[in-house]
Amino acid sequence: MDSTELKVRTKRFAHECVKIASELANTQLGRHISGQLNRCSTSVAANYRATCHAQSKAAFIAKISIVVEECDESEFWLEFIMDENLLSRERIQNHFKEAHELASIFVKSRRTAQGR
Repeated sequence: MDSTELKVRTKRFAHECVKIASELANTQLGRHISGQLNRCSTSVAANYRATCHAQSKAAFIAKISIVVEECDESEFWLEFIMDENLLSRERIQNHFKEAHELASIFVKSRRTAQGR
């Protein structure tokens, strides 16, 4: 998968998470999780785009590390939604899996850049 495909994939992931966030109940918990999920999922896409323009290997590693963290946090909030039965598992499961897959891809990219 090349960088263009990953840009599309991360942006699609962000869009889907924003839709999920908008479906959460208008409660204190729902608003909190909605904000967190919106922030971290859109950060995956935005920071991946920044990674593609890194000026050095060190900058690439730093930026891709942010992407990994944001993927993991997105995965956490999606799992939390399922744990709390805030939305159906069926609604969330594919996006939870996508967060995990994206994190794995970016961890491997970071390891490659680090020479490991």
